[in-house]
Amino acid sequence: MHHQESLTTHSSTSVRYEHPLNERVRTYLRFEALFRQMHHNAKMGDQWQHQLFFRAIFDTLELLDQIQLKAELVKDLDKQRIKLKQWLNIENVDQNTLLKLLDELEKRHHELLSAPRLGQGLREDRFLCSIRQRFSIPGGTCNFDLPSLHHWLHLSEEEKSADITRWMEQVEHASAALSLWLRLIRDSGHYIEQQATQGFFQDDAPDAELIRIAIETQHGVYPMISGHRSRFAIRFLPFSEEGEIPEKLAFSLARC
Repeated sequence: MHHQESLTTHSSTSVRYEHPLNERVRTYLRFEALFRQMHHNAKMGDQWQHQLFFRAIFDTLELLDQIQLKAELVKDLDKQRIKLKQWLNIENVDQNTLLKLLDELEKRHHELLSAPRLGQGLREDRFLCSIRQRFSIPGGTCNFDLPSLHHWLHLSEEEKSADITRWMEQVEHASAALSLWLRLIRDSGHYIEQQATQGFFQDDAPDAELIRIAIETQHGVYPMISGHRSRFAIRFLPFSEEGEIPEKLAFSLARC
């Protein structure tokens, strides 16, 4: 399950869940989660948040060693650009919004093409290389294991901020391009009210790449989603042992 987020309304709180329908989107959602962790913890001044920042960097590098993210994103941004151009000069289409999106796609596409190998500066950073291996060991970041990290954590805020900015620049273009692509995918689907019977729902999603679900927390359930390509199934399960699934369970579904 990916990209869980809360949505508060005047009457209730809903939780949104996402499930990718192909391996490429699954990988993109994982990168998005890691980039968000990096951005969030980079802003924190506490040493424990800084350690979460480093862990996100190293998880990102691990994933980058397996996936050619830059090449995949360049191709997908180009496909989106071609798709959106088909809407130019079509009646009832907001041309100003469309042109802004095309400009943004062009910008992100150019930045990616012009950028050096993704994450190379992180791989070659002497300090990061010296501490990376210990982060894979449970409890391996104690100060007696990593005195160099302990020293860095006690540098001035200005020195740490400069290092963090330099490291973040290594993934900035990929993060921005990925955010744009996922935004376009998410915006392509609209939530529709649905009902699960005895906690089960299945349907087709032709041409969709992502399933999004919103369900109110008061129901006390969460979805287990399985799906690939155009077919998916949802089984809602009670969170607590005493919880029960109603005969008819309302939720919202978007095919993106």
